[in-house]
Amino acid sequence: MNIGVSTSCLYPLETEKSLLSVARAGINTTEIFFNANCELEKSFVNGLKEIKDEYGINIVSIHPTMSLAESFMLFSNYERRYVEAIGQYKRYAEIAGELGAKYIVMHGGKPNRVLDNEGYFERFARIAQTVRENGAVLLQENVVKFRAGNLQVLKSMKQYLGEDAAFCLDVKQSIRGGYSPFEAVRELGGSIKHIHISDSLPDNDCMLPLSGSFDFPAFFELCKERGIKGDAIIEVYRDAYKNADELYASYKKLKEVLNF
Repeated sequence: MNIGVSTSCLYPLETEKSLLSVARAGINTTEIFFNANCELEKSFVNGLKEIKDEYGINIVSIHPTMSLAESFMLFSNYERRYVEAIGQYKRYAEIAGELGAKYIVMHGGKPNRVLDNEGYFERFARIAQTVRENGAVLLQENVVKFRAGNLQVLKSMKQYLGEDAAFCLDVKQSIRGGYSPFEAVRELGGSIKHIHISDSLPDNDCMLPLSGSFDFPAFFELCKERGIKGDAIIEVYRDAYKNADELYASYKKLKEVLNF
């Protein structure tokens, strides 16, 4: 398991500038969060790959820009729109391959009257199959207010899909959803392939690692015990720090504390 920093931490800095900043800070693991459809163009992706190759940074995952539209695009009952959205996910899978990333992180759909939970799981499996055919693995993230923001739904998804269930566990989203990240690790185990980490206090659920009270050593020890082997990416919002040096110092200090 490696510790990394997501380009999303630097938003609204442009994606390529964010990747360059992370790379120049000497960070060797990252997730790229795409922020506009123009960033799916071949020339743009080639620019990202040049940064990756120059600095030797490992891009382990990518996050589509269509996250907020996935309910409408992928989990509605309008087939033509679904087909269009699948085309975008095929492109993201191709980009993942070009950048050497294994995972695509999905927010998914919000609860609606179109799909019950099993219908949602089936739809996710269809999308995951398309992604897999194009060289990547689709992960369901536990984003609050979305269907998968509920731990019981995640447990049901794991039971229903079996080995095809794959998750990105976001620590702050777990806290916002009212359940412990430790409980999520115990329940989902090795189905968690990727982790978004941050720190917290009772009045603040999104802080730089080691600036709050979250027990990172105990958390990662539990991850190891439960067979989780994926990487852990720092993902905080821009208001969690004053300048990028604080973000990168937090990363370095966390690696030292965990001896990673």
